[in-house]
Amino acid sequence: MKKFFLFASILIGMLACAPKPKEILSNKTTTEIKKPNIVIFYVDDLGYGDISCYGATSVATPYVDQLAKNGIQFTDAHSSASTCTPSRYSLLTGQYAFRNNAAILPGDAPLLIDIKLATLPRMLHNAGYQTAIVGKWHLGLGDGTIDWNKEVKPGPLEIGFDYSFLLPSTGDRVPTTYLENHNIINLDPNDPLLVSYKKPFVGVKTGITNPELLRFAADKQHSDAITNGVSRIGNQTGGKSAMWIDEEFPSVLYEKATQFIDKNKDNPFFLLFSFHDIHVPRLPNKQFQGKTTMGPRGDAIVQMDWMTGQVMKKLESLGLDKNTLIIFTSDNGPVLNDGYEDGAVEKLGNHKPGGVFKGGKYSSFEAGTRVPMITYWPGTIKAGVSDALISQIDYFASLGKLVNGTIAKGDAFDSEDHLNALLNANKPARKMLLEEGYTLAIRNNNFKYIAPISKKQVFPNWIKNKGVEGGVTLEPQLFNLSNDFGEQVDIALKNKDLVTKFQSQIDSIVAISKK
Repeated sequence: MKKFFLFASILIGMLACAPKPKEILSNKTTTEIKKPNIVIFYVDDLGYGDISCYGATSVATPYVDQLAKNGIQFTDAHSSASTCTPSRYSLLTGQYAFRNNAAILPGDAPLLIDIKLATLPRMLHNAGYQTAIVGKWHLGLGDGTIDWNKEVKPGPLEIGFDYSFLLPSTGDRVPTTYLENHNIINLDPNDPLLVSYKKPFVGVKTGITNPELLRFAADKQHSDAITNGVSRIGNQTGGKSAMWIDEEFPSVLYEKATQFIDKNKDNPFFLLFSFHDIHVPRLPNKQFQGKTTMGPRGDAIVQMDWMTGQVMKKLESLGLDKNTLIIFTSDNGPVLNDGYEDGAVEKLGNHKPGGVFKGGKYSSFEAGTRVPMITYWPGTIKAGVSDALISQIDYFASLGKLVNGTIAKGDAFDSEDHLNALLNANKPARKMLLEEGYTLAIRNNNFKYIAPISKKQVFPNWIKNKGVEGGVTLEPQLFNLSNDFGEQVDIALKNKDLVTKFQSQIDSIVAISKK
């Protein structure tokens, strides 16, 4: 397995920034280490091949590359799902998202996570950590009926975060305002904010009625309310003073993140820095515009890298970097045209967002969930390139082990403790891993099995438009990634015993939620 991934890494240029092993405090036990701060950089729609240390040549990411050079660069790490809401649900709960029928949510959806459910931030809070999320949320808010002009809850504070500063849903959905803890900021009580996902407000301009107001064209789904010259999903009126400017995301989110770090520099803290980059609409700040030949998508990658670097510089300036575990990763694989005509397809050139792997966001093929992942903790981590098979769903149990946190029986039951793999490039992790796309898939060592869908299943628009590109067929599919990492040769018909075995494994995992 390791020989294969070293060979694959050469193909995608990974060795350009592959870290060299160095002497570290490898004999420390967890109980001998002061509780570290924990920062998760959670990027949106960043593909396996989108950063330079994973092979990108059309964009440079020096700050992320530096983390990889001195940390652990994983070649077989996965988000739990190939779309954002399910991945975020699993990261925070340690449970597969299908157990709660989690899917991409509208901007006015109720809170998806039960406030009684064990969560990663609550476990860390109970272990003595101050906890915060800054950035994209997209896990629902409230109880189903929200008055955005009053306190909006339940939300992150009710599931274990001590502080939150959010894009309430995501950048392409209303409301296009910031939510700090329970309240929309900068809201004028004389201009109340109204939001509707059912029908437009009378007399309010939209991308459909007034396309001349748009900076770039959007599909029908993304052609409702207009903010900052961009139409979004959903309708809103009022709240003019509270509307965000997309190009200000870097400075606003950095400021809120570093304020939290400053406030808690003397105490252990957990920060989930949840990027909006490189999700649509891609509107990077002026200082990053034109930094690549790939248009706004490439420039947004540069912006993301810069933001990562600024937070790292803050930690270093406070002397916190050597006692902070950094995890850098993405919520799912890459996507180019996802509702807006911003030139991502036309300006792609030779860039391969998914690296050598097939598929992308939404897909059940490898690039749907195989994403960049780097862990960094100078002086503690045994650095190198790791081919350990690992999922973001495992952060819950692994970080619980790190901080001696309490995880009750039945909590986070899909999460496995692979702390050793997070801290040592030479340690293995999973042998089997479930991937959620429009259908379920399973990785069993080098084999990749994609379950068929039922003839009765309703195909969403993205499947209708892309056919089997999403990895969805009426027949089971099986690939041997040891010699076919591009999933080009389906060996299911010749290996019916393996098909039966792997389908049984999926069925067993699914059955847990039915008990």
